[in-house]
Amino acid sequence: MIKTTTTAAFLASIIVSIPISAIAGGGHDDKHWGYEGHSGPERWADISKEFKLCDSGKEQSPINISGAKTSNLPAIQFDYKPGNLEILNNGHTIQVNRAEGSSITIGGEKYELLQFHFHTPSEDTVDGKAFPMEMHLVHKNAKGELAVVGVFSRVGDKNAVLDKAWEHMPHKAGGKKLIASVNINAVDLLPADRSYYSFKGSLTTPPCSEGVKWMVMKNPIEASGRQIKHFTQVIGNNARPVQPVHARTVSMM
Repeated sequence: MIKTTTTAAFLASIIVSIPISAIAGGGHDDKHWGYEGHSGPERWADISKEFKLCDSGKEQSPINISGAKTSNLPAIQFDYKPGNLEILNNGHTIQVNRAEGSSITIGGEKYELLQFHFHTPSEDTVDGKAFPMEMHLVHKNAKGELAVVGVFSRVGDKNAVLDKAWEHMPHKAGGKKLIASVNINAVDLLPADRSYYSFKGSLTTPPCSEGVKWMVMKNPIEASGRQIKHFTQVIGNNARPVQPVHARTVSMM
């Protein structure tokens, strides 16, 4: 689980307003963190006191999804709209920002889509298996609660939506492009079967704030090996290792 400017300390309460810069995959902070060496995930909590939950939290993401219990989960109602491509490289991921108007509704609660971004390999795993890539669609409701939809990618046919986005991918950190001539709709990056796993979690990047509703699609989409390799060549591996589940229950449709 989402890095454009300063990472704000995200309160693990579910009624605060959350700045987009601090949301799962986003949070390019002056307190440098990364995915390897002295700034890697094992050291995040040492970098800043604001990142202490990265080590002490009990509902951290990502997780290994195993032993999920079948539950009467509500279907996710996707209401995504097409929009111009705004794509950025924040040094930690490739992120696509979305204008207002796209949303999901789950259990009667509406969450606006803010952005989606990618991790290679996947951050969440299923029965110990990682996928080549995972997309996180980051949403927020009127009360400041976050909901992230995770979508795995397996190697297969070239993905037409990614093809449009990757053509304009900024190769340098800090690069950002608004391509008015390119129209994309995030709904085209979802699997046809939208059954999912559900669990409580956190941001997968510092400050690792908790109180995030996670819904990970059970079925992957396809992307070509070349598309996944292109992302990795630009960003590198950007997956936080799986975290202990502790007392959490993982439910599934």
